[in-house]
Amino acid sequence: MLNDAKDLQAVYIVCGYTDLRKGIDSLSNIISQTYGMDPFQPGTLFMFCGRKTDRIKALIWEGDGFLLCYKRLEQKASKFQWPRNQEEVCKLTSQQFRWLMEGLTIQPKKCIQKVDHPRLV
Repeated sequence: MLNDAKDLQAVYIVCGYTDLRKGIDSLSNIISQTYGMDPFQPGTLFMFCGRKTDRIKALIWEGDGFLLCYKRLEQKASKFQWPRNQEEVCKLTSQQFRWLMEGLTIQPKKCIQKVDHPRLV
């Protein structure tokens, strides 16, 4: 479920730390009251990470109820590269979601620049 975003309309991550002891009601309240978003958007996944970056929670409305997913990485060295410096919600592209689930950062450090008019040497 959490490794594939092809059936999702949108993926949002709550940056910073979230107390992962919170359940469906508390997490949906964070989405609606803190960030002014609608947790009942069909096909929209909201993701949270606690202080330990080897586990995350995800909340999605399925039309007849919420689905709460909890993922814990088993290898001790494995960590999610979660943005910690902001207290906001970020919408991820499908590429960023894939990077996050693979343990990579969602903000690439450096990318290859496109060349409009290459010159011959």
